[in-house]
Amino acid sequence: MAPAAASPTSPSAAPPATPEPFINRELSWLEFNRRVLAQAQDGDHPLIERVKFLAIVASNLDEFFMIRVSGLLKRLRTGHDVAAPNTLPTRTQLDLIRHMAAEMQKEQAACWTRELRPMLEARDVHFLEPAGWTPAVSSFLASYFTREISPVLTPLAFDPGHPFPFISNLSLNLAVVVKQRGRIKFARVKLPDSLPRFIQLPETLVGAGVAAFVFLEDVVRAHIAALFPGTTVQGAHVFRIVRDADIVIQEDEAHDLLESVDEGLRRRRHGALVALQVEATMPRRVVGILTQNFELEQENVTRTKQRLGFGDWMQLSSLPRPDLKYPPLVPLPVWAGATPEQIFEELREHDRLVHHPYQSFGAVENFLRAAVADPHVAAIKMTLYRIGSNSPLVDLLLEAAEAGKQVAVLVELKARFDERTNIRWAHRLEAAGAHVVYGVAGLKTHCKVCLIVRKEPDGIRRYAHIGTGNYNASTARLYTDIGLFTARQDIVEDASDLFNFLTGYSDQSDYRALLVAPVTLRREIARLIDREISHANAGHAAAIVIKVNAIVDEDMIRALYRASQAGVDIDLIVRGMCCLRPGVPGLSDRIRVRSVVDRFLEHSRIYWFKNGDTPEIYIGSADLMERNLDRRVEVICPVRDPHLAAHLRDVVLGLYLRDSHRADELQSDGRYVVRLNDANAGPLPHVNAQEALREWHAAEFKPKD
Repeated sequence: MAPAAASPTSPSAAPPATPEPFINRELSWLEFNRRVLAQAQDGDHPLIERVKFLAIVASNLDEFFMIRVSGLLKRLRTGHDVAAPNTLPTRTQLDLIRHMAAEMQKEQAACWTRELRPMLEARDVHFLEPAGWTPAVSSFLASYFTREISPVLTPLAFDPGHPFPFISNLSLNLAVVVKQRGRIKFARVKLPDSLPRFIQLPETLVGAGVAAFVFLEDVVRAHIAALFPGTTVQGAHVFRIVRDADIVIQEDEAHDLLESVDEGLRRRRHGALVALQVEATMPRRVVGILTQNFELEQENVTRTKQRLGFGDWMQLSSLPRPDLKYPPLVPLPVWAGATPEQIFEELREHDRLVHHPYQSFGAVENFLRAAVADPHVAAIKMTLYRIGSNSPLVDLLLEAAEAGKQVAVLVELKARFDERTNIRWAHRLEAAGAHVVYGVAGLKTHCKVCLIVRKEPDGIRRYAHIGTGNYNASTARLYTDIGLFTARQDIVEDASDLFNFLTGYSDQSDYRALLVAPVTLRREIARLIDREISHANAGHAAAIVIKVNAIVDEDMIRALYRASQAGVDIDLIVRGMCCLRPGVPGLSDRIRVRSVVDRFLEHSRIYWFKNGDTPEIYIGSADLMERNLDRRVEVICPVRDPHLAAHLRDVVLGLYLRDSHRADELQSDGRYVVRLNDANAGPLPHVNAQEALREWHAAEFKPKD
């Protein structure tokens, strides 16, 4: 291969080289987010799509600090100074994280101010600074402030007579300095989430066909004196905070898991501060007051000359400008108009594979709708992890329960940031008469399984759906995921056993077909890798292709290293964190790692093993992370139909391995590069895996002549 060209996603200052066999997990995640930022900088995406990527970068960083950085700070306080799978001291990790995050935020701000904002303004989407407000605009905003903004603002003083107010996580605030009766005083004004960050001006002020916005904080700051009559406002400075949002549930001490999670959510609101972000113009005295009251070290304070809270830029995605967006992808229908008998008859004859978002999530809805409508269906069992706020599937489960069918649902209350929504759905399902289980003690139930039990003339028959993604209609339009519908006896029997484990008591230690964590998945993946090693040792061709979201588990990485050393060719398609170092002589020469970041979030997990002349392929919910292998209930399912298996290997995985448009290749030093050329064939042909998959499905759906 020819030398790789440096990717725009490569860090400006890479972490120091290390002889360790693992890449640091936290720095690997930051490299993933840098690749998301590269999409915002990529002119091949439509303009508003680039703005959305910019917002995703900010939201990702917020969550990273809420969960991962908060964990490192806890580790530092407790003196537990090393985190596997690397030997970077915690303090060193935090220093590198802060440096890389600060650089990323500078790039993000530059992308907005130098690229996206001017390009939007060239397309009649404007953002007015206060200095550019005309008298007519100022008059409109004064009226708008009085009518729409002022009534929902609450100025809160803090002085000896007023305790320091509670500041909510990720909220945008103004620290206000006022002079009253000759004394300097301080107050805080929160900019509520109920108010839009971008206030649109009427076209009568800016011209027909022009979308012009002002920033909420500018409007409030311009009229802040109205909230403090009789005083002199000397300054109003924007700040926001990031809190620790990692809930720890002591399940072994909890009598009621739902109550315990609910209590955890209340504790999350008051999580310890992880970061304070302030405007560069905020006086040192005001910063000192904030850090003193937050009990926060200066190293956790970030000053910026740019706007805060770029995650709010996602609001711009609702602009009615289709010329600045991707044409909407219309998922291809599956089983549209099919009767329940037609669906079940098809699955008795052969398996059905669906690939979202290219094929509609309606496949799952129609499968469940058939079960609800069919009088022969006796029971429906389902796991729900991230359901979403408006779930057609839950409505169907409610309808089934109210119709008298046996409905058993595991609602995972510990799904981070979805706990409140899941609690609400759990209550509704229970009220309808469904059997609701909240989860397994000590484990998160992350698998995606739906089981239908049907009475048929020859006896009871079961049908199952096993997927890589959540039962969530909204994310199915944004994430790439795969689902398998099947009536194969060993798979549906395993699914039954799995639900017995989830809803009752079971010490089952083996399954017929499914690989189930935390029972069999780790040992079975290791066995499949060892089998490839045996093939290589016997002089046969041996190969592994794995597509996952993350590879972090140390034992799995070491197993892949052993396979490489034995002569197994290994291709890894890893969207996010990858702690494995590819291409290290004598260790991982035969391992190649690539990451695809594009319009849709890559979320499917696929495992392919060459196994001589009889390859095996699996799909499921698990990444190669310790939490997935040991601390979650996960399911990996074999795809036995040879045509479906060939499609997954040759079309799906094949396209990702040939992607030359959105794929970056991981180097042994942790950097990602864009591969532009092949040493033998010259420039690589242009392949965009997601676009090619959309075209493949569209061609398959066309009626044949």
